[in-house]
Amino acid sequence: MQKITLTHPTKQLFYIVSFSLLLFSLAGCSFFGDREEEELGADMQEAELYEEASSLLRSSQYNIAAGYLQVLEANFPFGAYAEQSQLDLIYAYFRSAQYVAATTTADRFIRLHPEHPNIDYAYYMRGLISFNQETSFLGNFLPLDVTNRDPGSARESFSYFSEFLARFPNSQYAPDARKRMIYLRNLLARHEINVANYYFERGAYLAATNRGRYVVESFQGSPAVPDGLAVMAQGYTLLDMPELAQNSVQVLRENYPDHPALDENGNLISRDIEGGVQRSWLNRISFGILDQPEQLGFDTREMYDPGLSQ
Repeated sequence: MQKITLTHPTKQLFYIVSFSLLLFSLAGCSFFGDREEEELGADMQEAELYEEASSLLRSSQYNIAAGYLQVLEANFPFGAYAEQSQLDLIYAYFRSAQYVAATTTADRFIRLHPEHPNIDYAYYMRGLISFNQETSFLGNFLPLDVTNRDPGSARESFSYFSEFLARFPNSQYAPDARKRMIYLRNLLARHEINVANYYFERGAYLAATNRGRYVVESFQGSPAVPDGLAVMAQGYTLLDMPELAQNSVQVLRENYPDHPALDENGNLISRDIEGGVQRSWLNRISFGILDQPEQLGFDTREMYDPGLSQ
């Protein structure tokens, strides 16, 4: 015999009321949102809309300013302020942390107005938008190491700035873009060293060594190069490639004699490595209980790049 479960009337009524309220709230949000959008800038002429948006930008009310600029663009797409309002909209989106919308608007402006006298601004802003995506909300308040994050936004920003400088080397925004590219380059190089340190911890010495060599070959002049050489020296030593290890030590000694991987005589400090860590005799005889070993890795930012270490 099939079992029939009856729902308590009170509980059933509760579900009906809750569902109704949910539908009403969703419909209400849409209704009031559409109404607010309709009323925003209603009966305002093009010049009035632009002046209101500009005033809001000056007072740092970027989100509301973006709304007025959207209305201006929708109602006067071929007006006197159309192109400038699109540039202002990029900035309004950017300052209100609407990064996807800002990038999309910049891309659209570049596509529609390739010969505009201020086209360099749109190219520059694409790089700046990606650059600011490197810093999250928590990153502004907590001491997070940005070099340990996914470097996707940093690579994208570097690429955007590279394209911008190739097209507009004499732009008024070029000096700032170059400074940001130096920072991004150092950040990307340090990220590679972090990955190498991770591979050392896992005992993947060849992978670690390749990362160090990549930094030395691809990021010449970066403050991460000393650690790249140390990674190579240590990696080749662990891989039993003494000639390559000695070459790396020699370059490190000649260029960075004070690197902590070298002893007072300029030789690579010998490390007793097991499983990616250096274990002391006390740690061994206590079966890992005492004198916990430090992970094998290199990080000399405080010596060679104090700005990035902060």
